[in-house]
Amino acid sequence: MAWGGGVTSVVVLGVAGVGAWVYNDLDNNIRSADVDDKIGGDRPENLSPGSKNILVVGSDSRDGANAEYGKDLDTMQSDTLMVLHVPANRKWAAVVSFPRDSWVEIPACDKGDGSDSTLHHAKINEAFALGGSSGEVAGAAACSIKTVEANTGLRIDHFMSVDFQGFKGMVDALDGIEVCPEQAIRSKKARLDMEAGCQTVEGEKALGYVRVRYGVGDNSDIGRIGRQQEFMNALAEKAQDKLTNPKALYGFLGSATKSLTTDPDLAGIKPLYALASELKGIPSDRLSFLTVPNYPREADVPTDRANVVWQYPQATDLFTALAKDKEIDKKRLEADAESPVYASSVRVRVLNGTGVSGRAATVAEKLGRAGVTVAGTGNAPQDTDRTTVTYPAGLEKQAEALAARLPGVRATPASDAAAGVVTLVLGKDLDPDDVR
Repeated sequence: MAWGGGVTSVVVLGVAGVGAWVYNDLDNNIRSADVDDKIGGDRPENLSPGSKNILVVGSDSRDGANAEYGKDLDTMQSDTLMVLHVPANRKWAAVVSFPRDSWVEIPACDKGDGSDSTLHHAKINEAFALGGSSGEVAGAAACSIKTVEANTGLRIDHFMSVDFQGFKGMVDALDGIEVCPEQAIRSKKARLDMEAGCQTVEGEKALGYVRVRYGVGDNSDIGRIGRQQEFMNALAEKAQDKLTNPKALYGFLGSATKSLTTDPDLAGIKPLYALASELKGIPSDRLSFLTVPNYPREADVPTDRANVVWQYPQATDLFTALAKDKEIDKKRLEADAESPVYASSVRVRVLNGTGVSGRAATVAEKLGRAGVTVAGTGNAPQDTDRTTVTYPAGLEKQAEALAARLPGVRATPASDAAAGVVTLVLGKDLDPDDVR
């Protein structure tokens, strides 16, 4: 129901064809989790009233029937993370996937046990586990929302969480989904043993197919995201064909709603139906599935072969467009991301123009943790209200990559810029917490 975006429409519109007692049964299946108190008040501004950003989490919880998937894990896990953006005009939509290995800053979160975590860097999916330390979806979702908002600048309006068992039930109710792997897949971790070629998968095999990472292609989370998006498109298409079969429909809707936890405003068939009504008129060619532009963190930190970092300025361009409710040109985004500018290739001199002692060192440290090469710090000739990024000839791309990490800042060439480095002058307008 959640992962494909378009499947939401299929699920809730199908309810219109069943009786009132079934409606009530399905409505009562959906669980609600209030996250507002756990998120706090320091949140991004909504720059496009009327649009919606819905955080979608594929929950890898180890409770109950899910325990068999990893008894070594004793916390809630986020197996899939994406944002569904619904624009104000309802004429297009975008589903943005966040690689679970994204190395990002995790803000301090309420762990639900009377303590808070500390701000630190880690894989993005750790946020769900931290906030869900006590086993509550509300805390897990709240920490994920805080993390996505802090790293993207997007205001998240709603969230949905779907667990393993619900996904299997949806697939089984449709008698499986056809997939066509180009190579045989052998994975003990995903409990998967598949031959190459087209075949119908259901139950454990379907779940293993969307979860498998190692032993397929380049073993990356990026490859897995592509398979998940393809699978969910196929699931949506088959669900539409099965809507006239009452047994299949009820099984599909029952599994979907039992596995679903949302914020209070979405917790019910009526609000989900309203959302689906908004989505149903969007042409399929204007529903874009995107992945945050990224590259292996090993390029910046040779010892880290397990994570990816987001690519700037492309990641900022993507988030800014969504924040301003502008449709994404997927082909252009992917073309721009073909030649990444590694953070380590950006040499920057940080100068303090705020009048606040130690500000240059604070920002330099944060940039350094992000992989940027800090060539030095110091004081600007005079205090300034506005933050600037200037560069000499030949360093335009590096300067743009740096400026993209600073909200509202653009890189400009300067004939008197120091040779070989990008110069960042900190103004009073920059909050160090906003540096990405």
